[in-house]
Amino acid sequence: MLMELGVSVFGLLTLVRVIVVILFFTWRMKHRDSDAMWLWWISVVGDLWFGVSWLLNQLTKLKPRKCIPNLSLLREQFEQQPVDGSSSGLPVLDVFINTVDPVDEPMLYTMNSVLSILATDYPAEKHATYFSDDGGSLVHYEGLLETAKFAALWVPFCRKHCVEPRAPESYFWTKTRLYAGNAPEEFVDDHRCMHVEYEEFKARLDALSTVIAQRSEACNHANTKVRCENATWMLDGTQWQGTWVEPATGHRKGHHPAILQVMLNQPSNEPQLGMPASSDNPLDFSTVDVRLPMLVYISREKRPGYDHQKKAGAMNVQLRVSALLSNAPFIINFDGDHYINNSQAFRAAMCFMLDRRDGDDTAFVQFPQRFDDVDPTDRYCNHNRMFFDATLLGLNGIQGPSFVGTGCMFRRVALYGADPPRWQPDDDSKALQQHSPNIFGTSAAFVNSLPMAADQERSVATPVTLDEAELSDVMTCAYEDSTEWGNGVGWVYNIATEDVVTGFRLHRAGWRSMYCAMEPDAFRGTAPINLTERLYQILRWSGGSLEMFFSRFCPLLAGRRLHPMQRIAYVNMTTYPVSTFFIVMYDLYPVMWLFHGHFYIQKPFQTFALFVAVIIATVEVIGMVEVKWAGLTLLDWFRNEQFYIIGTTGVYPTAMLHILLRSLGLKGVSFKLTAKKLMTAGSARERLAELYDVQWAPLLAPTVVVLAVNVAAIGAAVGKAVAWRWSTVQVAEAATGLTFNVWMLLLLYPFALGIMGLWSKRPYVLFALLLAAVAATASVYVVLVGSVPDFLSSRDLGSIPSSKLV
Repeated sequence: MLMELGVSVFGLLTLVRVIVVILFFTWRMKHRDSDAMWLWWISVVGDLWFGVSWLLNQLTKLKPRKCIPNLSLLREQFEQQPVDGSSSGLPVLDVFINTVDPVDEPMLYTMNSVLSILATDYPAEKHATYFSDDGGSLVHYEGLLETAKFAALWVPFCRKHCVEPRAPESYFWTKTRLYAGNAPEEFVDDHRCMHVEYEEFKARLDALSTVIAQRSEACNHANTKVRCENATWMLDGTQWQGTWVEPATGHRKGHHPAILQVMLNQPSNEPQLGMPASSDNPLDFSTVDVRLPMLVYISREKRPGYDHQKKAGAMNVQLRVSALLSNAPFIINFDGDHYINNSQAFRAAMCFMLDRRDGDDTAFVQFPQRFDDVDPTDRYCNHNRMFFDATLLGLNGIQGPSFVGTGCMFRRVALYGADPPRWQPDDDSKALQQHSPNIFGTSAAFVNSLPMAADQERSVATPVTLDEAELSDVMTCAYEDSTEWGNGVGWVYNIATEDVVTGFRLHRAGWRSMYCAMEPDAFRGTAPINLTERLYQILRWSGGSLEMFFSRFCPLLAGRRLHPMQRIAYVNMTTYPVSTFFIVMYDLYPVMWLFHGHFYIQKPFQTFALFVAVIIATVEVIGMVEVKWAGLTLLDWFRNEQFYIIGTTGVYPTAMLHILLRSLGLKGVSFKLTAKKLMTAGSARERLAELYDVQWAPLLAPTVVVLAVNVAAIGAAVGKAVAWRWSTVQVAEAATGLTFNVWMLLLLYPFALGIMGLWSKRPYVLFALLLAAVAATASVYVVLVGSVPDFLSSRDLGSIPSSKLV
């Protein structure tokens, strides 16, 4: 009820602001009067751009839809009676997890993600995990072996005591937790024992790199007859087929054969109770099902001269390999740094996929991204709550949220390019059988798996039969040549934001998606809390968004199956970096304080200032109402405003440069993948050390210039007021323009703290520096006015910029 009332007020205020903006533009066109008409025209075009883009953005939020999964109904319908020998009627599910580098993506996080998946509250025989190691690292391979061994203790422990969350690093980090298991008298001893086992497991993971290097050195010395003197060796005494510690031809990143290993076999359909406590097994699992889900290691083939398409290419290999093994009708994907925080998450997504109303037309269910290691004030807007809890909630009332890269459950046949039932009169399986090698490739086994992929009623996994030749075939670089993989099938290629484009392709085909937020959060992960890393992340998103707009996936070119409001939403999502041109112009208008005399962008100024004040006030009020119906805080809203300005001043210009270079046939800007740092187990200050690390990069320079210009503008105004002894009226009028400069400094406040490094722990230092800079600039003006005749007129009031918020 509160949400509906908030949405009604939101719509009414939006209408009021639209009327005010129309009156404002009408008035400006009738009063084409400025001290620089070229700047006046830029400001008018800029305000028009912001006005239209703001309106289109508001339209997609007028009918937000909040859906809550009914887990009790799911259990009632699918788990009351055994099906096909299984204790549950839930569909089979394949889980994809992706990683590349054990340094940039700490292996402890990745293995915690795997453990949380293996321990999730979903029938063990009903889900299989496919671990894609795109770097072909023996560290990941042996780390996964260690994880599979530790899982034999961790998973039954979680089931016995109903542990939440089921990622051990997060679980043991939590200080307070409510007990929900059935053996409270055994919990303390089991918890203590499990903690010891986990610390030993962590130590083994940490030592893997050293152990592998020492083992390889010893084996190379012992095997002098072997040609390769610097080979990397496995535990069984054979050479590792993937990337070696000391790279060599055929054994380095970008050049190694395909590797596949089933770490944990598919379990039986019947529960298997564990052993009672003993000297060898200190934990009593005699009443606990100890089965573990299937776990598969994959490292696809890499060859020089091939574009391996990064994450999208790896996931398409997972899609084909899983089709030959478990072939589940549903798939959920994770980045290596995300783990399951709520063990009911898989069931929650199934509530939407199996919904009898429009579940069959649902291609994917997207969960919001939540993070553990963000500083308490979320300085760099990592949580991005305005997007996840407002924008995506609005899209949920249209055709559904966009795909955001991780924590998303897919319908397999939708990824294969099948049409949704409402647009396809025939059965999906029949449509998929209309196959040619130009679509799915030449693998007969894969083609034969297509009809089964459409059967969501199938509640038991296909028995795993390993055909090494078929599996190797679908993992080769050349398999996708002259096929639709990366275009009409699977995840989309040749674009930085393959996630958004893949979701758009499904929406364009007529599928819908659902947004699922739950308490506790379904999934959690790590985020870049370093300023430079965060800006590189935004650069990749913004550059990829522009790429999408100027590609064959432009929303304006989509057919009639895409809902009109969904089209508008995608246009907004792909053109927002264009705002940088006008924002930077507005941000640099204060230069007029430094070099010009009496200067106005718009005359008569009094009426103009009144319009600007009303427009700004309405947009702020609308933002606060939006915060209320979305269940957010004012800090969430203000952080979003701040990082929007930081992005437009420093990041989006680079994204625009990228598109310009691409349009000229050049390579464009290289997008740096976000590196994740391992969160230490020390104090909060130690865990947030990365927040205070300054990594200077060209990406920071434009925002530094904007910050300096606005500080100098305030100093210039103070200097003029002192030198020419302005009257109260003159000071009041100049203060109107200074309001813009102060507001800009507030919006750039997180950036200013970020470039201060350790000094940002004392924010008062920043304020002292700003005051010193203002005083220094003012002093320069006073000296110049006293020493240089007619330096500036005593009537100087500075520049009054146009509103950037229309």
